[in-house]
Amino acid sequence: MFTLASLALLTPLALSPPSTPSPSAAPSIRYGTESVEGLDIFYREAGDADAPQIVLLHGFPTSSHMFRDLIPKLAQDFHVIAPDYPGYGLSSAPSVDDFEYSFDHFATIVDTVLERRGFDNYALYVMDYGAPVGFRIAEAQPERVTGLIVQNGNAYDEGLREFWDPIKTFWESGADKDRDALRGLLTLDATKWQFQHGTRHPEYINPDNWLVIQPLLDRPGNDAIQLAMFYDYRTNVPLYPRWQAYFREHQPATLILWGKNDPIFPAEGAHPYLRDLPKAELHLLDTGHFALEEDGDKMTALIRRFLLSKPTE
Repeated sequence: MFTLASLALLTPLALSPPSTPSPSAAPSIRYGTESVEGLDIFYREAGDADAPQIVLLHGFPTSSHMFRDLIPKLAQDFHVIAPDYPGYGLSSAPSVDDFEYSFDHFATIVDTVLERRGFDNYALYVMDYGAPVGFRIAEAQPERVTGLIVQNGNAYDEGLREFWDPIKTFWESGADKDRDALRGLLTLDATKWQFQHGTRHPEYINPDNWLVIQPLLDRPGNDAIQLAMFYDYRTNVPLYPRWQAYFREHQPATLILWGKNDPIFPAEGAHPYLRDLPKAELHLLDTGHFALEEDGDKMTALIRRFLLSKPTE
Protein backbone atom coordinates (compact mmCIF):
# COMPACT_ATOMS: atom_id res chain seq x y z
CA MET A 1 0.00 0.00 0.00
CA PHE A 2 1.21 3.46 -0.87
CA THR A 3 1.58 5.53 2.38
CA LEU A 4 3.03 8.85 3.49
CA ALA A 5 6.02 6.89 4.73
CA SER A 6 6.67 5.48 1.30
CA LEU A 7 6.25 8.96 -0.13
CA ALA A 8 9.09 10.12 2.11
CA LEU A 9 11.36 7.56 0.47
CA LEU A 10 11.01 9.16 -2.94
CA THR A 11 14.15 10.91 -4.14
CA PRO A 12 14.36 14.70 -3.89
CA LEU A 13 14.57 14.81 -7.67
CA ALA A 14 11.17 13.17 -7.97
CA LEU A 15 9.64 15.71 -5.57
CA SER A 16 11.30 18.84 -6.95
CA PRO A 17 9.43 21.15 -9.33
CA PRO A 18 10.27 21.06 -13.04
CA SER A 19 13.54 22.78 -13.75
CA THR A 20 13.84 25.84 -15.95
CA PRO A 21 14.82 24.83 -19.49
CA SER A 22 18.46 25.42 -20.27
CA PRO A 23 19.37 28.06 -22.87
CA SER A 24 20.16 25.25 -25.31
CA ALA A 25 16.66 23.75 -25.02
CA ALA A 26 14.45 24.07 -28.08
CA PRO A 27 12.13 27.08 -27.77
CA SER A 28 8.45 26.39 -27.25
CA ILE A 29 5.99 26.83 -30.10
CA ARG A 30 3.17 29.30 -29.54
CA TYR A 31 -0.19 28.53 -31.16
CA GLY A 32 -2.71 31.20 -32.05
CA THR A 33 -5.15 32.63 -34.55
CA GLU A 34 -5.62 35.94 -36.32
CA SER A 35 -9.08 37.02 -37.44
CA VAL A 36 -8.93 37.89 -41.14
CA GLU A 37 -12.06 38.52 -43.21
CA GLY A 38 -14.08 36.93 -40.43
CA LEU A 39 -12.00 33.73 -40.49
CA ASP A 40 -9.73 32.32 -37.80
CA ILE A 41 -6.33 31.85 -39.42
CA PHE A 42 -4.22 29.51 -37.32
CA TYR A 43 -0.46 29.89 -36.99
CA ARG A 44 2.50 28.36 -35.18
CA GLU A 45 5.10 30.84 -33.98
CA ALA A 46 8.34 30.54 -32.04
CA GLY A 47 11.52 32.39 -31.24
CA ASP A 48 12.57 35.81 -30.00
CA ALA A 49 10.56 38.64 -31.54
CA ASP A 50 13.79 40.60 -32.06
CA ALA A 51 15.52 37.78 -33.96
CA PRO A 52 15.76 37.56 -37.77
CA GLN A 53 12.47 36.39 -39.24
CA ILE A 54 11.50 33.27 -41.20
CA VAL A 55 8.09 32.56 -42.76
CA LEU A 56 7.21 28.92 -43.53
CA LEU A 57 4.48 28.30 -46.14
CA HIS A 58 3.07 24.79 -46.39
CA GLY A 59 1.88 22.65 -49.29
CA PHE A 60 -1.07 20.41 -50.15
CA PRO A 61 -2.63 18.51 -48.44
CA THR A 62 -0.90 19.40 -45.21
CA SER A 63 -0.62 22.53 -43.06
CA SER A 64 1.82 24.16 -40.66
CA HIS A 65 1.92 20.68 -39.11
CA MET A 66 4.57 19.79 -41.72
CA PHE A 67 6.94 22.21 -39.95
CA ARG A 68 6.31 20.91 -36.41
CA ASP A 69 9.88 19.62 -36.01
CA LEU A 70 11.63 22.34 -38.02
CA ILE A 71 10.14 25.30 -36.13
CA PRO A 72 11.77 24.72 -32.71
CA LYS A 73 15.13 24.02 -34.33
CA LEU A 74 15.09 27.27 -36.27
CA ALA A 75 13.62 29.23 -33.38
CA GLN A 76 16.86 28.95 -31.43
CA ASP A 77 18.20 31.75 -33.67
CA PHE A 78 15.17 33.06 -35.56
CA HIS A 79 11.65 34.35 -35.12
CA VAL A 80 9.54 31.82 -37.03
CA ILE A 81 5.91 31.73 -38.14
CA ALA A 82 3.93 29.14 -40.12
CA PRO A 83 0.28 29.94 -40.91
CA ASP A 84 -2.43 27.57 -42.15
CA TYR A 85 -4.35 28.64 -45.26
CA PRO A 86 -8.16 28.73 -45.11
CA GLY A 87 -9.47 25.20 -45.54
CA TYR A 88 -6.23 23.65 -44.22
CA GLY A 89 -5.04 22.59 -40.80
CA LEU A 90 -6.73 24.44 -37.96
CA SER A 91 -7.78 27.53 -39.93
CA SER A 92 -11.44 28.16 -40.70
CA ALA A 93 -12.79 26.22 -43.66
CA PRO A 94 -15.84 28.03 -45.04
CA SER A 95 -17.67 26.46 -47.96
CA VAL A 96 -16.75 27.30 -51.54
CA ASP A 97 -20.09 29.13 -51.74
CA ASP A 98 -19.05 31.50 -48.95
CA PHE A 99 -15.37 32.05 -49.69
CA GLU A 100 -13.20 32.50 -52.77
CA TYR A 101 -10.59 29.76 -52.69
CA SER A 102 -7.70 30.97 -54.81
CA PHE A 103 -3.96 31.46 -54.58
CA ASP A 104 -4.44 35.22 -54.93
CA HIS A 105 -6.76 35.20 -51.95
CA PHE A 106 -4.46 32.99 -49.89
CA ALA A 107 -1.56 35.38 -50.55
CA THR A 108 -3.64 38.34 -49.37
CA ILE A 109 -4.68 36.54 -46.19
CA VAL A 110 -1.18 35.28 -45.38
CA ASP A 111 0.24 38.76 -45.96
CA THR A 112 -2.31 40.19 -43.54
CA VAL A 113 -1.34 37.64 -40.88
CA LEU A 114 2.34 38.47 -41.35
CA GLU A 115 1.69 42.18 -40.92
CA ARG A 116 -0.42 41.58 -37.81
CA ARG A 117 2.31 39.41 -36.28
CA GLY A 118 5.05 41.94 -37.05
CA PHE A 119 6.78 40.02 -39.86
CA ASP A 120 8.11 42.63 -42.25
CA ASN A 121 11.69 41.55 -43.05
CA TYR A 122 11.85 37.80 -43.50
CA ALA A 123 13.33 34.82 -45.25
CA LEU A 124 10.59 32.89 -47.05
CA TYR A 125 10.44 29.06 -47.08
CA VAL A 126 8.02 27.92 -49.80
CA MET A 127 6.91 24.36 -50.52
CA ASP A 128 4.34 23.05 -53.03
CA TYR A 129 1.30 25.39 -52.71
CA GLY A 130 3.51 27.64 -50.63
CA ALA A 131 5.46 28.61 -53.75
CA PRO A 132 2.61 30.37 -55.63
CA VAL A 133 1.42 31.92 -52.36
CA GLY A 134 4.88 33.08 -51.36
CA PHE A 135 6.02 34.26 -54.79
CA ARG A 136 2.93 36.46 -55.07
CA ILE A 137 3.87 38.09 -51.77
CA ALA A 138 7.55 38.40 -52.68
CA GLU A 139 6.86 39.92 -56.09
CA ALA A 140 4.49 42.49 -54.57
CA GLN A 141 6.81 43.43 -51.68
CA PRO A 142 10.35 42.45 -52.63
CA GLU A 143 11.86 44.80 -50.05
CA ARG A 144 10.50 42.58 -47.27
CA VAL A 145 12.12 39.34 -48.45
CA THR A 146 15.67 38.73 -47.21
CA GLY A 147 16.02 35.35 -48.91
CA LEU A 148 14.21 32.35 -50.36
CA ILE A 149 14.25 28.69 -49.38
CA VAL A 150 12.54 26.71 -52.15
CA GLN A 151 11.56 23.11 -51.45
CA ASN A 152 9.68 21.24 -54.17
CA GLY A 153 7.80 24.35 -55.23
CA ASN A 154 7.41 25.29 -58.87
CA ALA A 155 7.97 28.48 -60.88
CA TYR A 156 8.93 26.98 -64.27
CA ASP A 157 7.09 25.05 -66.97
CA GLU A 158 9.69 22.27 -66.79
CA GLY A 159 8.36 21.32 -63.37
CA LEU A 160 4.86 20.33 -64.56
CA ARG A 161 5.22 16.85 -65.98
CA GLU A 162 3.07 13.70 -66.30
CA PHE A 163 1.51 13.93 -62.85
CA TRP A 164 -0.17 17.16 -63.94
CA ASP A 165 -1.75 15.86 -67.16
CA PRO A 166 -5.21 15.07 -65.68
CA ILE A 167 -5.14 18.36 -63.76
CA LYS A 168 -4.32 20.24 -66.97
CA THR A 169 -7.24 18.49 -68.63
CA PHE A 170 -9.47 19.88 -65.89
CA TRP A 171 -7.97 23.35 -66.39
CA GLU A 172 -8.82 23.24 -70.07
CA SER A 173 -12.35 21.89 -69.76
CA GLY A 174 -13.60 22.86 -66.31
CA ALA A 175 -15.95 19.89 -66.79
CA ASP A 176 -17.47 17.96 -63.92
CA LYS A 177 -16.15 14.65 -65.24
CA ASP A 178 -12.58 15.98 -65.34
CA ARG A 179 -12.94 17.47 -61.88
CA ASP A 180 -14.32 14.20 -60.52
CA ALA A 181 -11.41 12.31 -62.06
CA LEU A 182 -9.18 14.10 -59.53
CA ARG A 183 -11.03 12.92 -56.44
CA GLY A 184 -8.61 10.04 -56.08
CA LEU A 185 -5.97 12.59 -55.01
CA LEU A 186 -8.00 13.23 -51.85
CA THR A 187 -8.05 9.65 -50.54
CA LEU A 188 -6.06 8.13 -47.71
CA ASP A 189 -4.02 6.05 -50.16
CA ALA A 190 -3.07 9.18 -52.09
CA THR A 191 -2.07 11.01 -48.92
CA LYS A 192 0.12 8.13 -47.76
CA TRP A 193 1.63 7.92 -51.26
CA GLN A 194 2.61 11.59 -51.18
CA PHE A 195 4.55 11.04 -47.97
CA GLN A 196 6.11 7.67 -48.78
CA HIS A 197 6.76 7.63 -52.53
CA GLY A 198 10.36 8.29 -53.45
CA THR A 199 11.68 7.94 -49.91
CA ARG A 200 14.62 5.71 -49.11
CA HIS A 201 12.87 4.16 -46.11
CA PRO A 202 9.08 4.54 -46.31
CA GLU A 203 8.73 2.43 -43.18
CA TYR A 204 10.28 5.30 -41.20
CA ILE A 205 7.84 7.97 -42.37
CA ASN A 206 5.67 8.89 -39.40
CA PRO A 207 2.05 7.73 -39.94
CA ASP A 208 0.90 10.58 -37.70
CA ASN A 209 1.09 12.66 -40.88
CA TRP A 210 -1.88 11.04 -42.56
CA LEU A 211 -3.65 10.48 -39.25
CA VAL A 212 -3.66 14.28 -38.87
CA ILE A 213 -4.25 15.23 -42.50
CA GLN A 214 -6.85 12.75 -43.72
CA PRO A 215 -9.62 13.53 -41.20
CA LEU A 216 -9.32 17.18 -42.24
CA LEU A 217 -9.50 16.27 -45.93
CA ASP A 218 -12.55 14.12 -45.19
CA ARG A 219 -14.55 16.91 -43.53
CA PRO A 220 -17.88 17.56 -45.27
CA GLY A 221 -17.34 20.05 -48.06
CA ASN A 222 -13.57 19.91 -47.96
CA ASP A 223 -13.42 17.93 -51.21
CA ALA A 224 -14.98 20.94 -52.98
CA ILE A 225 -12.32 23.19 -51.45
CA GLN A 226 -9.46 21.01 -52.67
CA LEU A 227 -10.93 20.63 -56.15
CA ALA A 228 -11.37 24.40 -56.36
CA MET A 229 -7.69 24.83 -55.52
CA PHE A 230 -6.68 22.24 -58.15
CA TYR A 231 -8.60 24.30 -60.69
CA ASP A 232 -7.18 27.63 -59.52
CA TYR A 233 -3.63 26.31 -59.80
CA ARG A 234 -3.99 27.12 -63.50
CA THR A 235 -3.68 30.83 -62.57
CA ASN A 236 -0.12 30.27 -61.38
CA VAL A 237 1.36 29.19 -64.70
CA PRO A 238 0.85 32.56 -66.49
CA LEU A 239 2.63 34.22 -63.56
CA TYR A 240 5.80 32.17 -63.96
CA PRO A 241 7.45 34.79 -66.24
CA ARG A 242 6.69 37.53 -63.70
CA TRP A 243 8.18 35.53 -60.84
CA GLN A 244 11.23 34.74 -62.95
CA ALA A 245 11.60 38.47 -63.67
CA TYR A 246 11.43 39.09 -59.91
CA PHE A 247 14.25 36.57 -59.40
CA ARG A 248 16.40 38.19 -62.09
CA GLU A 249 15.82 41.75 -60.95
CA HIS A 250 16.12 41.35 -57.20
CA GLN A 251 18.45 38.34 -56.97
CA PRO A 252 17.26 37.23 -53.53
CA ALA A 253 19.71 34.93 -51.78
CA THR A 254 18.22 31.50 -52.50
CA LEU A 255 18.64 28.00 -51.12
CA ILE A 256 16.95 25.23 -53.14
CA LEU A 257 16.30 21.98 -51.28
CA TRP A 258 14.54 19.46 -53.50
CA GLY A 259 13.39 15.90 -52.98
CA LYS A 260 14.58 14.61 -56.34
CA ASN A 261 12.33 11.52 -56.36
CA ASP A 262 9.15 13.60 -56.21
CA PRO A 263 6.84 12.88 -59.20
CA ILE A 264 4.60 15.85 -58.34
CA PHE A 265 7.34 18.47 -58.54
CA PRO A 266 10.24 16.55 -60.10
CA ALA A 267 13.84 17.71 -60.13
CA GLU A 268 13.33 19.16 -63.62
CA GLY A 269 11.60 22.04 -61.84
CA ALA A 270 14.56 22.73 -59.56
CA HIS A 271 17.33 23.34 -62.10
CA PRO A 272 15.69 26.24 -63.99
CA TYR A 273 15.92 28.47 -60.92
CA LEU A 274 19.65 28.65 -61.60
CA ARG A 275 18.99 30.37 -64.93
CA ASP A 276 17.59 33.38 -63.13
CA LEU A 277 19.39 32.97 -59.80
CA PRO A 278 22.92 31.90 -60.80
CA LYS A 279 24.19 32.34 -57.23
CA ALA A 280 21.51 30.09 -55.75
CA GLU A 281 22.58 27.03 -53.80
CA LEU A 282 20.95 23.81 -55.05
CA HIS A 283 20.79 20.52 -53.15
CA LEU A 284 19.00 17.53 -54.68
CA LEU A 285 18.03 15.18 -51.86
CA ASP A 286 17.48 11.45 -52.30
CA THR A 287 13.93 11.52 -51.02
CA GLY A 288 10.37 12.36 -52.03
CA HIS A 289 7.82 15.18 -51.95
CA PHE A 290 7.80 15.87 -48.20
CA ALA A 291 11.56 15.95 -47.87
CA LEU A 292 11.53 17.18 -44.26
CA GLU A 293 10.10 13.84 -43.15
CA GLU A 294 13.21 11.90 -44.16
CA ASP A 295 15.96 14.51 -44.40
CA GLY A 296 14.83 17.02 -41.80
CA ASP A 297 18.12 17.07 -39.89
CA LYS A 298 20.17 17.62 -43.03
CA MET A 299 17.80 20.29 -44.29
CA THR A 300 17.80 22.07 -40.94
CA ALA A 301 21.59 22.24 -40.96
CA LEU A 302 21.62 23.59 -44.52
CA ILE A 303 18.94 26.17 -43.75
CA ARG A 304 20.68 27.38 -40.60
CA ARG A 305 24.04 27.65 -42.34
CA PHE A 306 22.46 29.47 -45.29
CA LEU A 307 20.53 31.96 -43.18
CA LEU A 308 23.25 32.62 -40.63
CA SER A 309 25.73 33.33 -43.41
CA LYS A 310 23.43 35.81 -45.20
CA PRO A 311 22.60 39.35 -44.12
CA THR A 312 19.08 39.52 -42.71
CA GLU A 313 18.58 43.29 -42.67
